Amino acid sequence: MMNKGLAQYQQVNVNAGVEGASPHRLIQMLMEGVLQRLAEAKGAMQRKALADKGVACGKAITILSGLRDSLNKDVEGEIATNLDDLYDYMQRRVLEANLSSSEVIIDEVMALMRTVKSGWDGIAEAAA
Repeated sequence: MMNKGLAQYQQVNVNAGVEGASPHRLIQMLMEGVLQRLAEAKGAMQRKALADKGVACGKAITILSGLRDSLNKDVEGEIATNLDDLYDYMQRRVLEANLSSSEVIIDEVMALMRTVKSGWDGIAEAAA
């Protein structure tokens, strides 16, 4: 499953530092990639650059798909199921933001991703 997530990450041109990264770091990079693409989409909305907005939103949705694919529901149980539901929600909201050019929705999804990423980053700090 991690290889599929890695492939999604590389597919959207965010491959710096992927080689040799731990599985934990790869998930962090996916989350960072979502935040970066959402920031790009918001900037494109502000510039009225429709094509750029669509590309950035599409890449964010693809990376969220990679995050969903990396979940192991057999091992991680309820947490993985909840994250899958949250990532699905985020994907749908990014699509809606793209269709309506809503910066408010982009901000909502960015806030959700920052919260998830903060928890994920805390796992690494606790293990170190």
